[in-house]
Amino acid sequence: MGYRYMIKVVNGLKINYIVEGEGEPIVVLHGWGANINTVLSIVNILKDRYKVYALDLPGFGESEEPKEVIGSFEYAEIVRNFLLDEGIIKASFIGHSFGGKLSIIMGSKYPDMVNKIVLIDSAGLIPKRGLDYYIRVYSFKAMKFIYKNLFFWIKDEERLEKFYKCFGSDDYRDAAGVMRKILVRVVNENLKDLLKDIKAPTLLIWGDQDDATPLYMAHIMEKEIKDSGLVVLEGAGHYSYLDDFYRFRAVINAFFDGR
Repeated sequence: MGYRYMIKVVNGLKINYIVEGEGEPIVVLHGWGANINTVLSIVNILKDRYKVYALDLPGFGESEEPKEVIGSFEYAEIVRNFLLDEGIIKASFIGHSFGGKLSIIMGSKYPDMVNKIVLIDSAGLIPKRGLDYYIRVYSFKAMKFIYKNLFFWIKDEERLEKFYKCFGSDDYRDAAGVMRKILVRVVNENLKDLLKDIKAPTLLIWGDQDDATPLYMAHIMEKEIKDSGLVVLEGAGHYSYLDDFYRFRAVINAFFDGR
């Protein structure tokens, strides 16, 4: 049986979503650059006994792009308002990467709406920045200066677009317009101070080979979130729930069905 995709207008934006199953509500939030389809395997684990929602976050999948630059807190507010419109006053949250970041905000800012949280290779912390980081940053800025002046006959906008396609990060290259500006904003947000305010039982699942949100971030989150535990999936990367699906499924089932 296929999934039935629906549209709901939230905060003036058309949001694409699915809902599967019956029971206590669980909300699954995908990562940056992803969409509902990338988390369907998680939906399938739980839909036989829970009411599982998955959303295309604004600017991804089939959901409408934000009309202005917003940050993670505004994204979380959209998720909150979506749930309230559905008549849901309390739900559990499963968030991968950027979706984990939004789950952290939900758990800290709206604790009465949160039952349990699962953070999968979650974003939310500013990475450690050593000498190699600053070398890359200043090299990038130098290359940008050279590129802008070397190809002076090309319009500024076209010149910069060509530059970013050659030298920008994968996420930055893939984003455009307002989504690129949003990306710049969200990657510089640090949620560490919010972690202590999360009251819901929280499960952290991480790939030990994750190079996007490295494992040390999981240890920080486990230390800061009072009622939390960490499961490390050996050999798995940033998409640990796909890299080691069978163990992931066992852990998720134990967390939710163990009550």
